[in-house]
Amino acid sequence: MPKILVIEDEAAIRRVLVKILSEESDSYQLEEAEDGLKGLEAVKNNDYDLVLCDIKMPKMDGVEVLEAARKIKPETPFIMISGHGDLDTAVNTMRLGAFDYISKPPDLNRLLTTVRNAVDRKVLVVENKKLKKKVSKNYEMIGNSQEITVIQDMIEKVAPTDARVLITGSNGTGKELVAHWVHEKSQRSAAPFIEVNCAAIPSELIESELFGHVKGAFTSAVRDRAGKFEAANKGTIFLDEIGDMSLSAQAKVLRALQESKISRVGTDKDIKVDVRVIAATNKNLKKEIEEGNFREDLYHRLAVILIQVPALNDRRDDIPLLIEHFAKKIASEQGIAPKTFSAKAIKLLKSYDWTGNIRELRNVVERLIILGGKEVTEEDVKLFASK
Repeated sequence: MPKILVIEDEAAIRRVLVKILSEESDSYQLEEAEDGLKGLEAVKNNDYDLVLCDIKMPKMDGVEVLEAARKIKPETPFIMISGHGDLDTAVNTMRLGAFDYISKPPDLNRLLTTVRNAVDRKVLVVENKKLKKKVSKNYEMIGNSQEITVIQDMIEKVAPTDARVLITGSNGTGKELVAHWVHEKSQRSAAPFIEVNCAAIPSELIESELFGHVKGAFTSAVRDRAGKFEAANKGTIFLDEIGDMSLSAQAKVLRALQESKISRVGTDKDIKVDVRVIAATNKNLKKEIEEGNFREDLYHRLAVILIQVPALNDRRDDIPLLIEHFAKKIASEQGIAPKTFSAKAIKLLKSYDWTGNIRELRNVVERLIILGGKEVTEEDVKLFASK
């Protein structure tokens, strides 16, 4: 049931608005406030799907109410109510985040249409938030070992800042997961998260991929094309396997970090970018520096915060939780009934040497879910997951 607050100091207009809305839909839950201060207090203490707010009021005007409400309940849509002399102010409230404004006396059709649209928008915002939470579950960090707790604590401290992060660890340990967590807990979470696998892109194309190109920059450049840094503007770019990046591309990345500027391949024109950089590698970058394969100045730019992701063999106590998590997820994906693992099956899996880390464990759990019995037993593990 949509909950609507009407903030209006003129009792006659307030009654008209409430009457119109109640006749439009008996599903609207309507509340009233006779001045700006009472209206703001109501917004603080309730979750409204819409607020109709007069502009000129005693004690606190509508603009002040809107600005204060945007700080505490930014998702709540406001429709401003303006007199003829308030139109310029009403237009300005749109810049401050108001959904729309209506003039006094209110036109019935315009009022009802605007209210319906505003309520629909609030529903959409809520649904998008729920969807984002579901999407975020793809990047849950499973485990309560000391090693994982340390990483989680670091992410909580680092994520709200714009500090660059370098994530190290073997293949399959979950470096991408850490990068997603840093982004989703940051101030940039609503902006793009752009991933680039530096190892998967040929060295001759990596600069174009990262920085874009202009038409004619090379044989296949038939049109201008934006790169990943531009796509990540205001958000986060994740440079996975950065240890495999060419030295020439490293030089351009260094400039982007130093000056917050990039230039597309084939032109010297600068493009300003506001991007947080998170990098990851399975290589020993200090060794790569000694061998002349990686720039030391770039390393120090990237490694403001270092996060070392442990191998699965170093966090064996998390294996039962990971098995349970993967078992539920895989059963759902495959459309089959959930399966449990016997204590002996889990004990045996904990004893294995997981050289492929979490990625390998997930593959083994999937195999056992598909091929094992209703309860995955020690015999199933020996038969289908022997190492």
